[in-house]
Amino acid sequence: MDKVTILPYDRIYKNFIDPKYLHDGHDEYYYRNQQAKVPEGGWRHLRSDEIERLVNNSNTASNWDDIWVSEEFDTNRIRNNRFFGMVRIGRVRNEILQYHDLRLPVGITDSSIISCDIGNDVAVHDVHYMANCIIGDRCILFNIHELSTTDHSKFGNGVIKEGEPEDVRVWLEVMNENGGRPILPFDGMITADAYLWAKFADNTRLQERLKEITQNSMDNHRGFYGTIGEGCVIKNCWILKDTKIGPCCYIKGASKLKNVTINSSEEEPSQIGEGVIMVNGITGFGCHIFYSVTAVRFLLGDNCNLKYGARVIYSVLGDNSTISCCEVLNNLIFPSHEQHHNNSFLISACVMGQSNMAAGATVGSNHNSRATDGEVVAGRGFWPGLCTSVKHSSKFASFTLLAKSDFPHELNIRLPFSLVSNNATSNELEVMPAYWWMYNMYAIARNTSKYLKRDTRKRKIQNIEFETFAPDTMEEAIEGRKLLEGWTAKAYLLEKGEYHPNMDFKELRKIGKNILDNEPDTAKRLEVLGEGMENGSRKVRILKAYEAYHAYGEMITYYAVRNILRFLRENPSVSLAELCDEIESKRQREWINMGGQLMNGDDVEQLIHDINYGVLNNWADIHHRYDEIWRSYPMEKLRHAYLSLIFLHKNTDTTLTPELWKQTLLEAKHIQQYVCDQVYLTRKKDYDNAYRSATFRNEEEKIAVIGTIDEVSFVKQIRQETEEFLKEVDGHLQKL
Repeated sequence: MDKVTILPYDRIYKNFIDPKYLHDGHDEYYYRNQQAKVPEGGWRHLRSDEIERLVNNSNTASNWDDIWVSEEFDTNRIRNNRFFGMVRIGRVRNEILQYHDLRLPVGITDSSIISCDIGNDVAVHDVHYMANCIIGDRCILFNIHELSTTDHSKFGNGVIKEGEPEDVRVWLEVMNENGGRPILPFDGMITADAYLWAKFADNTRLQERLKEITQNSMDNHRGFYGTIGEGCVIKNCWILKDTKIGPCCYIKGASKLKNVTINSSEEEPSQIGEGVIMVNGITGFGCHIFYSVTAVRFLLGDNCNLKYGARVIYSVLGDNSTISCCEVLNNLIFPSHEQHHNNSFLISACVMGQSNMAAGATVGSNHNSRATDGEVVAGRGFWPGLCTSVKHSSKFASFTLLAKSDFPHELNIRLPFSLVSNNATSNELEVMPAYWWMYNMYAIARNTSKYLKRDTRKRKIQNIEFETFAPDTMEEAIEGRKLLEGWTAKAYLLEKGEYHPNMDFKELRKIGKNILDNEPDTAKRLEVLGEGMENGSRKVRILKAYEAYHAYGEMITYYAVRNILRFLRENPSVSLAELCDEIESKRQREWINMGGQLMNGDDVEQLIHDINYGVLNNWADIHHRYDEIWRSYPMEKLRHAYLSLIFLHKNTDTTLTPELWKQTLLEAKHIQQYVCDQVYLTRKKDYDNAYRSATFRNEEEKIAVIGTIDEVSFVKQIRQETEEFLKEVDGHLQKL
């Protein structure tokens, strides 16, 4: 049990570091001196007249010889303070600092300062206890109860200092609340790092290497001071302990910040607001955290927002994400995640970005056994609808939309762009594949540009694929077509009484493909049932299997043509024939979403090998490898797009012949026009809805409030893009 003890008076500033941890003749200020900035002209002792004036201004010091100042030092600006240990004070002039409506004079008043360095032109007022901190130039510190640093401070990094036991190390237990996927946070960690660490939990050598690399990323000696970067404003706060705060950060009214790094810069300033509690974590650049947020054992990427009482615990949140009002526990969340509303609940999940949690959605802590929570894995674009409840463990393909429901069983939805519904009346699970493409084109077409516009990061360390149609989603679409072929064949043979349980799935696919390609009336009539999609015995009905099958084909064609045209546009000296000769004949089928960056399976395997065997020895090396893979990604994506197109036509062609290219371009024209028309029509429904018009007195009021469909910026954008695309395609057709 901790208790109050009595120590000698000078211990308030002496023995900040236990003498047994001082090595090589270093004193307790060794690391402080490495961190501190020496003013122009250096430090000097106080003159006797300055000491006299300071004493007359109600200042005291444990030893005036321990107070060092710069050449410009106005003693009139230093009043009613207590100084302990070595305190170094930069330039103090008769000036005012202003931030928003707050104006305070440069100087130090009504504060207790213990062994600190204070930069030039700093305003320190009513800081009740400030110990072992380094304050940058032009900072405002006003009305702070405690601002201090311990000798073993780690600033949120998952390392231990010399002499500390292993059990004090801060782990983040992401994706699974049982702790089976623990990772160590570090300053500079991105979601790719977190996923690499957490996903490959079975690779014990990798786990040991990543722990070793992280431990070596930070000096394990004791005695580093907390830092506040230049231009920071911190006011009306309670406790800031073991904090590293970047330049130009604004902190107002925070309750407790302990063992944290808050990254900030003049270009990307971070802000922390009223009632915030942050313990054991790291915040990226340009983050905004306001209004009674609680974050414990966390890591936030750049340009993230936490607001309105959000609770984020044992979780990693990717860049460009916003969480407000809700609870997020034991999660690894990739970039561009949105979660609002007080009753949203996300537990023990890996959500792979561009996602949105609606009000009342509860993903996690819905048990189908006596065990603790399992896991939920959701591909890009995951969107559980209003009041949706999902059981652990479940897995969702990219861009899965869950209709409002309490889903009674675990799910494994393998068809991308699906609408998933629980039909309680007929007691069936209903899945409509390719729903977004067929019925909500406005949302899916706008997806890429929406997230690109929201990506306001200045320093883009985490590489992110924002395009909806990319190798991961298109590979899922290819697999979705295969499933639909097999399930359609089974439905057909069951209807004829010719199905046998031991039939080979590849043979079923051949039968199903023929039906879906050549017998639309038959395909539309069949009762197609999904398999392996719900942990239950009821039917899983596939809605509009025929339409979805061809929608997937249109997506793949659209994806392929746009990537091939982009390459030919950017490389005008390369002919189509030369491109075909360069493309390998084997399609890379495994694509892994590494925190937002797509990598093929071979690259990830090589990455892990090189970490395990010392080719990559630190996180900078690993990040450099990510960037190398990212630079080669456009060609890898082109290769995948080309070979995906060949896959669609593999029964007739094994290369992109001029005839096939012409046929594909003509199809692409129709598809692009379909996209343009559907964007307009799916958005127009909102304007034509009589109930949406019922709140307005007349049409003029309605237009004044919501405008017209033709004024919608994305509708205009897609029309312009369509015009340019059709013109480009016509140019290629003329050459053929």
